[in-house]
Order: sequence, then C-alpha cells, then structure tokens
Amino acid sequence: MSQRDAVVIGSGIAGMAAAIRLAIQGFRVQVFERNAHPGGKLSLIEKDGFRFDAGPSLFTQPYHLTELFEMAGVPVDSYFRFQNVPLSCKYFFENGKRVHAWTNPEALDREMQEQLGERPGSVIRYLEESKRLYESIGTIFLNHSLHQLGTWLQRSVLNALKVVKWPYLMGTLDQWNRKAFQTDEAVQLFNRFATYNGSNPYQTPGMMSLIPHLELNEGTFYPQGGMISITNALYQLALQKGVEFHFNQPVERILYEKNAIQGVIVQGDTVRADVVVSNADVYFTYQHLLQETVKAKKIIKQERSCSGLIFYWGMNREFPDLHLHNIFFSDSYKEEFQNIFKLGTLHQDPTVYINITSKMEADQAPPGKENWFILVNAPSNQGQDWDVLRKELRARILQKLSRILNTDVEAAIETESFLDPILIESRTGSYMGSLYGTSSNSKMAAFLRHANYSSSYKGLYFCGGSVHPGGGIPLCFKSAKLVGDLVQKDFQKR
Repeated sequence: MSQRDAVVIGSGIAGMAAAIRLAIQGFRVQVFERNAHPGGKLSLIEKDGFRFDAGPSLFTQPYHLTELFEMAGVPVDSYFRFQNVPLSCKYFFENGKRVHAWTNPEALDREMQEQLGERPGSVIRYLEESKRLYESIGTIFLNHSLHQLGTWLQRSVLNALKVVKWPYLMGTLDQWNRKAFQTDEAVQLFNRFATYNGSNPYQTPGMMSLIPHLELNEGTFYPQGGMISITNALYQLALQKGVEFHFNQPVERILYEKNAIQGVIVQGDTVRADVVVSNADVYFTYQHLLQETVKAKKIIKQERSCSGLIFYWGMNREFPDLHLHNIFFSDSYKEEFQNIFKLGTLHQDPTVYINITSKMEADQAPPGKENWFILVNAPSNQGQDWDVLRKELRARILQKLSRILNTDVEAAIETESFLDPILIESRTGSYMGSLYGTSSNSKMAAFLRHANYSSSYKGLYFCGGSVHPGGGIPLCFKSAKLVGDLVQKDFQKR
C-alpha cells in the first residue's frame, strides 16, 4: 500500500503531538503554521535579558509527553527533563491569611488546619473523592470520544456511570465545595480550579471537582528551561520522525469533494492529503477554511471561555515571599466571575496569578532579578476598549500586590510587555481571544464540545483546546491521542 499523506493545520501542542502520532503510523506529514515558530500559545518572549513563557505556565501529567517519545522509540532525556515541585502554589488572601498548597494531601490538610482553621481530614477526604471521580468518570470523559455510540456501550463506561452522584451534574462546583469545607478561604481555593478550563465555579458543574486531583494528588512539575522546552521537545521529536514544517504559511482553504477530504490550499497552491487535522480554533476552521457559515454560527452560540490579560514584568530585584506559582485572591470572588461572564468586563478587585520561573532556574532572569508572568482572568473580546481596561487593571494589580507584599512593586519593574484578548486572537487564532474555546459553565458542556472528527467530511479531524476534551496542556495531548486513534481505526478499514 502506498504511503498516505496528512496535513496538520497549526503547530500548537496538540497539532505537533498529532503530527508525531500520524508519522509513527506511517503517514507522510506536513504541518502548516501561520506564525514563524511552533508552539501556538506555548511560546517564548525574550526581552532585556529576561525570559518569559508567553502562555501556559502549569505543567502536570508529564507522562503525556514522555509517552510520545516512548512510542517513537526516542530517549526523552535527550530532549526534555523535568522535576517535581512539592509546593504547587502559594495563596494570598485579602484578610492576611496565606496557604502553602503542598502536593501531598496530608501536608495540605495540616496546612489548611493551621492557617485557615479548616476541619481535620477535610482536604484528605476531598482529594480522595477527586481521585475517585477522575479515575472513574474523568477518564471516560477525557480519554474517549463522547460522540460515538461505541463509547457508551463499553462495560467499563457503564460501570463508571454507576458512581455518578447527582451533585456532580446538577450542583455547581461552588456548592460542592461548600459542602466539603467550612471556611470561605478553603472554598475559594478549590473554586479556583474552575479557571483551569476557563469556567465559572458558580456555574460549572460539581464534576469539575476532579481537576484538583491532577495537581494536588498527581503533582506539579517544572520543565527544565521553562514551558517553552515542551514546545522545543515536541518540535525536535516531530522533525526526527520526518514531519515537515512550513512556517509563515497559513492554510487558506480545506479542499473536499463529495464530502471526502482532498487536501488544502496554501499560498494559492494545492497540497493533496488523505487526512487533514485542524489544530486551529474550530470556529475559524468552519468559518474560514471550510466556509461553512451555518455550522460556524452554531459553534459560537456556545458561551466562550474566559480570556486573559497578561503582563510580563522584568523585576530589578528578588521577592523572597513568592514562589514559582502564586495567587493573590479577590475579596469578592463571585462578583469577579459575574463581571467576566455576565458583564464582559474586569472586576475592581481582580484575582492575580504570578508565575516566576527564575525561582526554579536563575538564568531565566539576570542575576538578582526575577521574571514575572502576571495573569488576570478576563472576558473574551466583545469589542471592549482594552487599552483603557489594561491601564486600569495595571494600576489595580500594583496597588493590590504592593499592599499585600508591603513593598513598592511598581518601583521594581525594569521592563514590561503585555498580551490582551485582541492580541491572543491575532497571534493564536483563538476566536474572541478565549483561551479554552467554549466554557464549561453548563451541565451539557462536555457533550457540546466539537468532536475530534467530522461527521460530514471523511478524513477531517480536530485537535486542540477548542474541541473535545478541552483546553490546557494535558487535554491538548489527549485530543491528539484521540485523533491518532481515530485515524488509525478509520484507515485500517480502507
């Protein structure tokens, strides 16, 4: 049988992972990327001696990456190294309380007893339930296509569904957490995990209580060289497996004939392919690449996930109170999410996340200095005046951090860059600048996410944060695996 051709649109994490899987299957794979570099959101900013991971900053479930190297028969240590980080995050509350979130349930339970007055054993019980939920229901939802009947007929799936509790589906994450903890601070800390897929804890189902398992039971990790090393490792592995990359070459159209994929058009030329995998935003794929306006409009009827406003600050000194991951909570968390999802604006008292990779590797910043990645959740772009919102937000962040850290933070800023929803959309193709495609703020959100395959066009597949199973690095890897498995199954029939 002659070698088959595959085209991957976009070189984000999911796109490169899918390209590697198809190359291992024997496809001749070409990746077309609109930008001058691979990685999508997972890129790098270098300025005045400071290095900033431009996008995702939390690394969990490293086995998704190491699995690809094992499949390819390539030693992962030659391209990628990482280490465990026992302290997942430092939490700062407006009332002066602080919590060290250890990736050890017993240690975290003691910490929350001592710092918050939480009941003994509450964290342990919560994380045991989180693990049970992830390993039963979570693995079904995340590792299988929800859009194929065969998934629901498997015995393992039927058995897993028996453990579903009513509050998982009908109650919100906030309601679930309020039953588990007695202190407002503990509830807020665990509500925060809804933001891992760009959702609202006061709307998203209690099922999302499985998310803390990934971080607080399985652990958090730091990749040597920063998050960009994930991009670099995947790119090098793809090259080694024969994948061909074309940068600064956006795909203009996806070609099909009698509902079967024929290839793509790039710079006016036709590139033939038996398989096309779109790692582009699924709305963009239908609206522009397939010119299916009706289907595109159906997709955008679903609520978009939140976006973000990001500042990259090179600081002229070190801050011993801070760690790799840090959260400064809003004192009115529910109002903050109402502003984001209902009013389409920012809150007066934002929750501020700071990532500082120089805490792990000194060479990420000049000697004696730190590289701050500051993220505040923001609404998707709906025509807001982002210049005004950004300036107002910057002032609020500085006031908040200076007060809590008891120092003049602005005086320490040596260099600065930013990213807003408009720039996120223009640089990554994420419609409206939403970081995770659609939100998970409804009970049916998991089923409404677009499948990893097209039911209309034979040979067309989808991966990345805008389709099943969702956004974030682990789920992007999972979407690539789903695509690889679907392609292998479909082409075994031919």
